[in-house]
Amino acid sequence: MRISYPTSVKIIKVPCTGRVDIIHILKAFEGGADGIYLVGCLEGDCHYLTGNIRAKKRVKYLKTLLDESGIGGQRVSMYNVSSAEGLRFAEIAKEFTERIKSLGPNPFKLNKIKSTRDSGRGGI
Repeated sequence: MRISYPTSVKIIKVPCTGRVDIIHILKAFEGGADGIYLVGCLEGDCHYLTGNIRAKKRVKYLKTLLDESGIGGQRVSMYNVSSAEGLRFAEIAKEFTERIKSLGPNPFKLNKIKSTRDSGRGGI
């Protein structure tokens, strides 16, 4: 059985979600991502012991930064899923994609497009 999820979801594999730093996520938003979610192993099952717990704390902190910056903290989330839960992964992908669609495009991206047009440098 093939499990499908929205084609707009781009997967970037890392050894552990604990390796994902806030700057990586901010760069993705700067590059035009409308939403980002991390999927790590179940709490207590991290091969690197506490990587997923570190990632969860970073995402919580990042949500406040994104709210303060006007991008919106609801554009980033962290989920803990077992590697055997492929259907759950697909469910999360669909739910998160719907949430991001309802929020609309990343405001930073819209401001970047507007400033590029205003500066006379042309298209996107």
